[in-house]
Amino acid sequence: LSAVRPAALRLVWSGPALTVASAHGQALPDWSGVWAMQGPTVFDRATVQPPNGRTGQPGVREFPPYNEEWEAIYRRNIELVRKGNFPDPISACGIPHGFPRIMNVPDVYEFAVTRDAVYVLAENGPGIMRIYTDGRGHPPADELWPTYTGASIGHWEGDTLVFTTISLKGSSGNDVIVDRTGLVLSDASRATTRMRKIDDATIEAQMTIEDDKALTRPWQVTKRYTKQPPGTWAWDYSCGENNRNPVAASGKTLTLGPDGKPVDRVT
Repeated sequence: LSAVRPAALRLVWSGPALTVASAHGQALPDWSGVWAMQGPTVFDRATVQPPNGRTGQPGVREFPPYNEEWEAIYRRNIELVRKGNFPDPISACGIPHGFPRIMNVPDVYEFAVTRDAVYVLAENGPGIMRIYTDGRGHPPADELWPTYTGASIGHWEGDTLVFTTISLKGSSGNDVIVDRTGLVLSDASRATTRMRKIDDATIEAQMTIEDDKALTRPWQVTKRYTKQPPGTWAWDYSCGENNRNPVAASGKTLTLGPDGKPVDRVT
């Protein structure tokens, strides 16, 4: 008989309850439950214009520190949004949101904290991100290739998860955007995220994004998530039946209502 594999989680007695410990014996925070992002899906709400703008509305834009080349790309995307012709790759079934967009989606989240990894589970999907906290480093360069959520390794600083994400696709394949204002990053982007509970009902993620191709300096964006009432469900959200928003002859992507019919006026 083969040896029994040791349990993935080590439990440490801590008064009246048992708590999960990290690989270094540190008690890990409780991020259980279901969470929802605060605010609309404009990625950087600190820079959005107009101030009450919502992602996907014509004329709404943000002000990341783009260089001249990427500012021009963004302006072209905004014009496509204005015309109703900007394609959201997620309208095609099965494409992951990617990072950092996975931190900026509607519907709800679950955060699974284990000894060796933290998992971001976004209901609006497909959306799964793995952050390894078992002490490993990033893979060597010859074993990396650009992916939607990249390669993330992290560690705990007290109750704060600090992780670095590299090897991202960016917009290189025209199938990754940050939000529906038309924000994009290059395949050189990387991010350091500090994530913690700031109170019993709020998780905060502070992202510092660097991109030598697209940005002139690091870009800092903060997202917050509110804990939902006990018993809240996170459901399947997928395109298993190949459901997708239809595209009109003009190239405009239409929005389906609850009855399955377009809510847009087609001209």
